[in-house]
Amino acid sequence: MALPSIFKRKYWAAFVYLVLVSNICNGFYLPGTYMHTYTTGEVLYVKVNSLTSIETELPFSYYSLPYCHPQGGIKKSAENLGELLLGDQIDNSPYRFKMNVNESLYLCTTPPLSEHEVKLLKQRTRDLYQVNVILDNLPALRYATQNGVRIQWTGFPVGYTPLGSENDYIINHLKFKVFIHEYEGAGVQIIGTGEEGMGVISEADKKKASGYEIVGFEVIPCSIKYDPDKMEKHHMYDSIEPTSCPSELDKAQIIRQQERVSFTYEVEFEKSNTRWPSRWDAYLKMEGARVHWFSILNSLMVIFFLAGIVFVIFLRTVRRDLTRYEELDKETQAQMNEELSGWKLVVGDVFREPNHSKLLSVMVGDGVQILGMSVVTIVFAAFGFMSPASRGMLLTGMILLYLFLGIAAGYAGVRLWRTIKGTSEGWRSVSWSIASFFPGIVFVILTALNFILWGSNSTGAIPISLYFVLLSLWFCISVPLTLLGGFLGTRAEPIQYPVRTNQIPREIPARKYPSWLLVLGAGTLPFGTLFIELFFILSSIWLGRFYYVFGFLLIVLLLLVVVCAEVSVVLTYMHLCVEDWMWWWKAFYASGSVALYVFLYSINYLVFDLKSLSGPVSAILYLGYSLIMAIAVMLATGTIGFLTSFYFVHYLFSSVKID
Repeated sequence: MALPSIFKRKYWAAFVYLVLVSNICNGFYLPGTYMHTYTTGEVLYVKVNSLTSIETELPFSYYSLPYCHPQGGIKKSAENLGELLLGDQIDNSPYRFKMNVNESLYLCTTPPLSEHEVKLLKQRTRDLYQVNVILDNLPALRYATQNGVRIQWTGFPVGYTPLGSENDYIINHLKFKVFIHEYEGAGVQIIGTGEEGMGVISEADKKKASGYEIVGFEVIPCSIKYDPDKMEKHHMYDSIEPTSCPSELDKAQIIRQQERVSFTYEVEFEKSNTRWPSRWDAYLKMEGARVHWFSILNSLMVIFFLAGIVFVIFLRTVRRDLTRYEELDKETQAQMNEELSGWKLVVGDVFREPNHSKLLSVMVGDGVQILGMSVVTIVFAAFGFMSPASRGMLLTGMILLYLFLGIAAGYAGVRLWRTIKGTSEGWRSVSWSIASFFPGIVFVILTALNFILWGSNSTGAIPISLYFVLLSLWFCISVPLTLLGGFLGTRAEPIQYPVRTNQIPREIPARKYPSWLLVLGAGTLPFGTLFIELFFILSSIWLGRFYYVFGFLLIVLLLLVVVCAEVSVVLTYMHLCVEDWMWWWKAFYASGSVALYVFLYSINYLVFDLKSLSGPVSAILYLGYSLIMAIAVMLATGTIGFLTSFYFVHYLFSSVKID
């Protein structure tokens, strides 16, 4: 709990510093870690992250395999909340370089591989596990050619299995290429938000800094069979002769019991014209960029066109009804009420208390909290405050925003409860339910998934200590703020209904088709605004790709809000026109039903796009996380639709003259 407060103080200090010195600042760079310059011969340390696979989605520790250990022992890097939840486990590694010094070095030779180690290496190889190495906060890139197309990957495989062969071969020699940019600067202010926290670097005009910046990091993996008796005579970091990757399998290192594997690496430095602020450009180039842009634009135009037509027709219809109704005198209005059907006949029932009103208030409160978290997070990400260089920052920011927005959830939910009931009695129960409803669902699902991850010995499993941290954050921040918001909701001016509610409810006429069909169908229009973006988001989560088109995501989110509001209002009006005054839940699910299509699309993505995903454990994990996402979408979109419909109905009936 102390960690976020320390970060907060650092952020404020850096912000104040920036304001004070902005008049002498030549330039500043905000996203990512702050720049570090190295002198020739300075030691560079490579870190390793968890082993990951798009086949299983179960991360494992790097040192769960028989790799060389660093001389000073394994040391874990400090990780933020988001990194821990994402299953990242960043450790030091035996790989170390000297700036601008090309070398070829020996690391170690393993003892004879045991049966368990061979089984584990073969399993990780066949599950396509990747080793993720990091230098100066840059993941290693690997390029491969497949069907004439150059494909970019992060990390390198544990091993490989040649086509038509039953043997597996381990990657035991790495060729690193480090791209550096020679730097000379003066009077530069640089602000960073990296894993080291907020940093401010200042060089005065009189003091010039020079050295090399790391602007690129690539790796070429090889499998080479060494003579273990000969290699064992070397010590760690002894120089060896550079070697080329063999193309013959008999010269590659096979994974077999009692084999002794020697690990080596070489590093080459190459000067580059890429500047430090642009070094992440190579990682953020998404596949199919042209399809992405044109598909999104096409979707936006179609949705704007459909929503515009619906909204114009709707405005004309309602305005005509109101104008005709208000032009009549009272006697004619009374006669018209007896003869005509439509929304005007449910004037005495339209604000009747809905079924399960407490649950509705709780879901609307949680929806306000989730929607607020999403909007603020995407806005910050669109402006570059949540760079991919800052691992886990996006998830950490989302969690903290959700906790602090409990005050908005409590206020919205309790005020709706007070409006429906006409009294503040029971607001504490409503506030507690708001604080517990969505977090409780997430807690149950994550706990079930965590037992699966624990059984698999995956680093993706949430430690017990982190459970206590999350519960403490929830109990000490979210719950009090939700109760405070609920208290403020009881003090706020209550929303007065414009019409009185009859004691006896009006009978709803029978319909040919059930209303839930219309509600389910209404969710297709909001889904049309986001399904293309959803594809790219799912690809970034499950295929290990970087997602950084938050500008487009912000546009899609704003468009989704507009379409959800319009769809829900139109559907509410249609129900009122057929004398169906039970509009409350239908207004919520008219836009909230988009979550059903999101979940079905996730299943479609699992079946047709994640064909490589293997095993029931991976499928259960995928479906569990997809279910959490769908519930969050339902609460957020349903809240948009309900609140818009509520204010529309309030406005509509306050415009009608009633005795």
